[in-house]
Amino acid sequence: MKIVGLMSGTSYDGVDVVAAEFTRDGETLTLRPLGHRSLHYPDDLRAEIGALLPPAATTIEAVCRLDNRLGEVFAEAAAAGVELAGGTVDAVVSPGQTVFHWVEAGRVRGTLQLGAPARVAARVGVPVLHDLRSADVAAGGQGAPLVPAFDALLLDAAAGSRAALNLGGIANLTVVAPGAPVLGYDVGPANALLDAAARRFLDRPCDLDGARAAAGRVHEGLLALLLAEPYYAAPPPKSTGKELFHGRYLDDRLAALGEPVAADDVLATLTELTARTVADACDRHGVTEVIAAGGGVRNPTLRARLAALGEGRWRLRTTDELGVPAQAKEAYAFALLGWLSWHGLPGAVPSVTGASRAAVLGSWTPSGPPFAATPADPPRRLVLVP
Repeated sequence: MKIVGLMSGTSYDGVDVVAAEFTRDGETLTLRPLGHRSLHYPDDLRAEIGALLPPAATTIEAVCRLDNRLGEVFAEAAAAGVELAGGTVDAVVSPGQTVFHWVEAGRVRGTLQLGAPARVAARVGVPVLHDLRSADVAAGGQGAPLVPAFDALLLDAAAGSRAALNLGGIANLTVVAPGAPVLGYDVGPANALLDAAARRFLDRPCDLDGARAAAGRVHEGLLALLLAEPYYAAPPPKSTGKELFHGRYLDDRLAALGEPVAADDVLATLTELTARTVADACDRHGVTEVIAAGGGVRNPTLRARLAALGEGRWRLRTTDELGVPAQAKEAYAFALLGWLSWHGLPGAVPSVTGASRAAVLGSWTPSGPPFAATPADPPRRLVLVP
């Protein structure tokens, strides 16, 4: 079975697209990567997404316009995925762009992703799986993270306690250990605050290669204010996003500090925040190896700091060493979730999300369940029987 997986994360810098072929032999599922691409969003689309995200106010018109514009972008990405697969696929997984994750008192009440899946289905002509988080939320779960289903199958718990780390806009961790349930949760910001600072101080979308952070020094007072965030002390299951970690959040901490901080020092401090919170989580779970993916692995300053914090306790690697491109891992994970949903199998892990049951994820567009009966001739009239 061939599936195209799409992913647009909390950094909203573009969409990653992969094509994967799945074959099953008993209890073993084999994934053969067929290729991946990254399609970068134009500046005006990034601005349109950013203008809609919390804490900004918006309108239903803006939501509708962005939903359909993203649908066109995802349709283009899905078509590129079909090309990677050799011209034909069975399904596309298009989880959409998260624009709001509604959390109250640690409980997720709802979640919203945009991306007009009907436009994707119209472009590629195969079923499209979307809205993957809502079923888990309806079962009492966080709706995130969902990648641990992929991590749990890929990492062998018998090999010891290991962690899979994703460094996107948000850092999330999956922990597998012998004889223990899979654990996973959002640790805190990875690139979210770093990118907000780069836009604010550098007028750039990011601190390329962490160069400006490397030139700065950690401001201990600002770091202490940032580490005082209650989210870090909350026990899992938990999830977060740019509803919490956004530009105004950073502005408030800088204002509370009451003294100016140089741009490079802000970036160095935020890099330390990400490294410190991730390393603390890895230490807490006693892992011996951390396998990282996501855009953050391309930041040598962040990677070096993580490796230094883990030295002597855990080794830092990337998923590239396992045959999964670090930039494309989440897209491959969503392709796997598509395979599971196609076969009526749950994709959310209750020990991760806190749901009352393991949910089969997503909704299918346009044809409902992919195993529907062969289409018949359309009816020409309807008769009501009392």
